[in-house]
Amino acid sequence: MRGRTAQAPAAPAPVRILLADDHALVRRGVRLILDDEPDLTVVAEADDGARAVELARTEGVDLAILDIAMPRMTGLQAARELSRRRPELRILILTMYDNEQYFFEALRAGASGYVLKSVADRDLVEACRAAMRDEPFVYPGAVTALVRDYLDRLRQGDPLPARTITDREEEILKLVAEGHTSKEIAELLFISAKTVERHRANLLQKLGLKDRLELTRYAIRAGLIEP
Repeated sequence: MRGRTAQAPAAPAPVRILLADDHALVRRGVRLILDDEPDLTVVAEADDGARAVELARTEGVDLAILDIAMPRMTGLQAARELSRRRPELRILILTMYDNEQYFFEALRAGASGYVLKSVADRDLVEACRAAMRDEPFVYPGAVTALVRDYLDRLRQGDPLPARTITDREEEILKLVAEGHTSKEIAELLFISAKTVERHRANLLQKLGLKDRLELTRYAIRAGLIEP
């Protein structure tokens, strides 16, 4: 009786990736990098943070790669929302900002990695694989030990530095700076126009600003919108 030929185990299904960036050329370049790998595949693209949240809920993705500066909702805002709605989803921030504040905000928002666009061709694939192993990935120059300490504090519920404004205030600040009216913001966020006005008044008071123009300038400095 002939022995049976052992069959090689089937390769695992590739990681399903959502890519969100408001620049089509960036998405195309990043997609080429990722789709060239047998264990990674881009299955959905979004050009703003709100669309990314929608797609992550419907497309069955394993990993979301988010730019920071996007219309309607930033990558950090989208990461916070996705962390609440889909805690099992892995999240990477892909950005041009080599900025420690954004880096720690990304960790706070639920991202497991932070990759600079300038070195995406070198680092992004490994960052994707690290995220799926539930390991942190940081851009060169960041101190890994500091990241692990920060994540430990998050897990243990230790107090972290307070943010100047709340998540909701940040959402409203971004939309105000993009030129939306209170009525439009209310419809986008499913709240009343009166609530929007109250949040805007709180923002002006907290930040020591006078009007929409100054709010817009603040939003640009904070990376919520592009100049």
